[in-house]
Order: sequence, then structure tokens, then C-alpha cells
Amino acid sequence: MFIKTYIQTHRERFLEELFSLIRIPSISAKQEHKQDMDACARQWVKILLSSGADKAVVMPTAGNPVVYGEKIVSPGAPTVLVYAHYDVMPAEPLEKWDSDPFEPEIRDGRIWARGADDDKGQAMIQVKGFEAALKLDLLRCNVKFLLEGEEEIGSPSLEAFCTQYKELLKADVILVSDTSMVSPDIPSLTTGLRGLAYWNVEVTGPNRDLHSGHFGGAVANPAQVLCRLLADVIDADGRITIPGFYDDVENVSPAEREMISRIPFDEAKYKASIGVEALAGEKGYSTLERNSCRPSFDICGIWGGYTAEGSKTVLPSKAYAKVSCRLVPHQDYHAISQLFIDYLTKAAPGSVNIKVTPAHGGQGYVCPIDLPAYKVAEKAMGIAFGKAPLAVRRGGSIPIISTFEQVLGIKTVLMGFGLEQNAIHSPNESFLLDFFDKGIEAVAEFYREYN
Repeated sequence: MFIKTYIQTHRERFLEELFSLIRIPSISAKQEHKQDMDACARQWVKILLSSGADKAVVMPTAGNPVVYGEKIVSPGAPTVLVYAHYDVMPAEPLEKWDSDPFEPEIRDGRIWARGADDDKGQAMIQVKGFEAALKLDLLRCNVKFLLEGEEEIGSPSLEAFCTQYKELLKADVILVSDTSMVSPDIPSLTTGLRGLAYWNVEVTGPNRDLHSGHFGGAVANPAQVLCRLLADVIDADGRITIPGFYDDVENVSPAEREMISRIPFDEAKYKASIGVEALAGEKGYSTLERNSCRPSFDICGIWGGYTAEGSKTVLPSKAYAKVSCRLVPHQDYHAISQLFIDYLTKAAPGSVNIKVTPAHGGQGYVCPIDLPAYKVAEKAMGIAFGKAPLAVRRGGSIPIISTFEQVLGIKTVLMGFGLEQNAIHSPNESFLLDFFDKGIEAVAEFYREYN
């Protein structure tokens, strides 16, 4: 009970510290926000020190800086490395927001702002859970903090940072709050993440935009060629047609499929929440299997030709797309990236030139549910939320998690408190105040038990 009391007593301060971060538009995807990235990193240093860290510093990388902090209670004690990110997605389309995305508001029991969940809100849960455990004399382990500013663009600088500072980051387990739970009534711990591969595609036809009356029907239209090429990547059964794509796909065991089938899921409510009348995907799999333990292919953006107001009858010179695949364990994103490049290059007709450029990516990850730290997280979540959490795989990707295992040799426990309804990456992102409190309690309980 005294953990709850501490949270209630200091809740306004916790929120104001969170809001001080949210008000900084730390958008890693836009170079114009470089100074905001630096400012957000410096603000995190202040918060870590005031929360009880012995040390907190901004450390340079090839890109945006990393914030490192630590609290060493004993050289011989086990060490937890907390990972989070302080960068956020762009807020566009701004007209879809009901309030300023970078001026947080509390309405209807929620915090509304970009980063309220992903990942400033959840990162603050980790820091304040640590603070509560420290102030209440519950902390028996060392804690290190690694906050990066490039997660939303694929963490391009973090692997080199981890390699360089491997000794500094030495720990027994990594704790991350950057995932979601099944529902408000069903707590869960994420035991698996899909990998990711991402590409930029450019199709070029004529050397300039052409008059569609003079040239239409005689010259290949790059926009139409691109649409056809990408549409053919998925067949009528929802399977990806790239040769060799499924060679290393892990087939989920009947036992795990049975476990997935027991997860409460209201398909009608799911469809209503996103405004669709029907669902689609790979034949032979349920919705929860499709979006967690099966691979997928998506066109993330596509454009070309004239898109401004009014009409302009042109046959465009170029067309572009951004596409991605979510991958499952054992699919190597480097290999998949090359398979897609080879596939699209071969499939493109001679009437156009095609350029496929790989962007960021990462491997999938699975956390063993018999890991001691997982068992501690399971108990802590049960105390905070009043029921034992389910073990679930999630469809998202955090590419750096697999890198941690490869470079640092450390397993990660994914102790996230988000919800699908929080609309991360979308307008009107939000986070439940109640979950903010319960999340802090769960983290404090984790430290009470972990020693």
C-alpha cells in the first residue's frame, strides 16, 4: 500500500516532469528538430538525477545523443538495464488532432499528446517506478538507464554505441516499457516481437512528366507499373509471393496456437475501433496469429504525378513508395531485404527503371517465460493490476532488442503498459492516467522482488 501512497503523493510532480518532456518536439525523422533532440536529452538528465540516479550524462553518437544514467547500490548486486527512447513520431496530419500534440492535456482520464504513450509516458513509468523503489528502500539491485533518440528511425547509431560501451552497459537483464497489453482488463507481458525490413522504391519512366493525351497508351505509366508490382506481392490467399520468403519462417506450435486462441478477442469490437467492416490476411490463421506470429507486407506510402488541387492531365515521370515487412523469428531481415530487391527488380518491365533502396530493419525477438526476471515481472504486474498477466506475442518491432542480445548478450523483459486504443503513431495519441499509476507501481514491485 505504501507504494500506492508514494505514487499518489507525488503524482502531480510526476506528470509535470512528463509534460516537460512532451513539450519538446523531439522528432527524430526531421532534421529541423535536431536542437529539440539535444534539449530533450538534457531534460532527461535532470529528471534522472532528481529521481535518484547517482550519475546521468548525455553521450554523443553518430546521430542523436544517448542519455546514460546509473544507480549502483552494490558492486556485487545484480544489475537491471532500463532501455527507452525519447524521440517521437511526427505529429502530422495536424488537423486530425483535437488538441496541440506538444501541449499535453488531461481529458477523460487520459493524457493526450504525442509521446504520451510512445515512449515518453512509458519511459517515465520506468524512471518513477525506480524512484519509488529507491525512496521506499525497496531497491536491492543496481539500475542503469539507456535512453536513445533514434528508435523511431530504426536506431541506426545504437549498435555502434553498445559495441563501444559494452562494459559500461553490462547488466543481468534489460527492462523495457515500449509495448502494449491485450486490453484494459487483461494485463499481459510481451514475449515476442516481429522483425522488420523497410524499403524505398522509385520507378522511373520517361525523362519528364508527359501530356497524357499525347502519350497516354503509348508510354508506360510509372505509377501504374508500381501499383501493379506491389499489388502482386500478396496473392489471393494473403500470402507473400516473394520466392524464398517463407523458407525460415518459424511455424508456431499447436500448443502456442492454442494459447493464442484463449486470449480474449472481440472481432466486432476490433473492427469497430478502426472503422472497417471486414478483416483480411493470410488464409488459415486467426487475426491474433496474423498480427503477431505471421509475417506481413504493407505499402506504407505511395505517390507520384500531380497531387495538388485541381486537375493536371499528366503521365508522371516517376512514382515512389515506402514499403515494409514485419518478420517472425528466424527470418533474417538482411536476407529478406535482398530477396525483395531481387524480386522487384526481376518483376519490373523493361519499359521502366526501378530502384529499390533498403532502409532500416531488425530481427525478431522471443523472451523465454522461464527467465527469472520474467517471473519477477509477472508477479509485479499481478500485484499492480490485480490479476496474473498473459504471455503474448505482439506484432510490432523494436529492432534494437535483438541487437542487445547479439551485442550485449542480455535477454530483455518487455514490461509494457500501452493499449491499442492509445493510438501511438497516430493523431490523438493518449495514455490512461490509471495505467500511468499502475505501471509505476508494477515497476516498483519489480524492484522489490528482483535481487
